[in-house]
Amino acid sequence: MNFYLLFFLLIIIVGLVVSYIYFMKEKKANLQAIEQGICPKCHKATMELIDQRSTGCSSPKMLTFECQSCDYINTFHVQGGGCSSGSCS
Repeated sequence: MNFYLLFFLLIIIVGLVVSYIYFMKEKKANLQAIEQGICPKCHKATMELIDQRSTGCSSPKMLTFECQSCDYINTFHVQGGGCSSGSCS
């Protein structure tokens, strides 16, 4: 009986890991398209940075992009540049 429970839990854990990896690959592909100004949904060059937030030099930045054609909105958390000689780079 314990063998079936372990097997079931193993299948669930493997499924979650594979789903997370797929999600992150898709998110990375969307960010690469957005960095070129292309919307991942409608494939038009109408992406705009509408919000940028950060709490300091070395903290991650929260960037929100919106497509002006199809109202696609996505938020990304990217690593900040860091501090050098007391100022943000």
